[in-house]
Amino acid sequence: MVGGNEASDLLPVHSSALLRAHGARRGFWTVLDEGPVEQCLALLLELDDGTWTAHHVHADAGSENGRTEDGEALAHHDGWVYVFGSHFGSKAGPLRPRRAFVARFREEDAVSGPLPVQVVRNRFRLHRAVNDALTKAPFTPLPPGDRVRSRFIGETVARGTARSKGWVDRLVADDLPLNIEAVAFTPTGTALLGLRFPVTVDGDPILVELAGVSRMFAPSPAWPEALGAYVLTGVTPPGALAGFRAVAPAADGGYAAVIGSIDALGKGSVLLEDHPAGGDVTSRHVRFQLPGQGRHLTGELVADLAPFHHVEGLAEVDGSNFYVTDEDHRVALWVG
Repeated sequence: MVGGNEASDLLPVHSSALLRAHGARRGFWTVLDEGPVEQCLALLLELDDGTWTAHHVHADAGSENGRTEDGEALAHHDGWVYVFGSHFGSKAGPLRPRRAFVARFREEDAVSGPLPVQVVRNRFRLHRAVNDALTKAPFTPLPPGDRVRSRFIGETVARGTARSKGWVDRLVADDLPLNIEAVAFTPTGTALLGLRFPVTVDGDPILVELAGVSRMFAPSPAWPEALGAYVLTGVTPPGALAGFRAVAPAADGGYAAVIGSIDALGKGSVLLEDHPAGGDVTSRHVRFQLPGQGRHLTGELVADLAPFHHVEGLAEVDGSNFYVTDEDHRVALWVG
């Protein structure tokens, strides 16, 4: 357990050298969302004697130290661990540019010394690419209410304009605020972004497929391209709105996911003021396959995780299901 912070996502450790360095037989990465990414990486480790422990990882993002916040999603790709920021804002808005980032690191570099972390802040370029993909999707995203649109889009543009920020041209009045909570890479190297918000008008979770994530980190960087959006059907409770909380590759070549509320209750969420059906939604463990029928994916319920509302990550490992939660601001790992 890691008290006093909120964990997001759960990613198995692949490096045997890193496990040996900690005397562990199993481990998971998580990211804590109460600070910049270089201060919020942690390992949850099962030691050789069977006990579990949490270890904060000392990391260094160089010139980007202190310039990010709200890391939400972790994924392995091509020898790197990627960390995605939420690209969202506070519960009442506006959007925060510090949350629009992608970072990466190599596990072996965490064996000794500060872990070097590469950070790219995209200044709402991913916001623009994902919103453009949603406008072309063969389903209808849930329109934001007037308060959501004003607080998250209108106020962001107003603040950026007042400060002469170049990124204001990447936001337009009809945009949807994005909350990226999950990511998994496909075998072809594209990234599936699981959105907590928006959802569809029917309350179903949305994935957006992104190509070229690694190009952001090249000596001559280029920005990712959104290839399209998917909707996951058959898993949302009747009458509810449910977004992604986690996505992970499954052993059968498909994907496991956690879906749940679009925002937390009791924290002044403008989203829930406009869309109350997205609040009192407990978490569910589901699975799906790509491709589906066009852009529509049919999900399968694996486990109803009630009464938990805040399951933030999962990993299916060696026949067991591991989950991380932040119920009552107490990070806990449990096996289902």
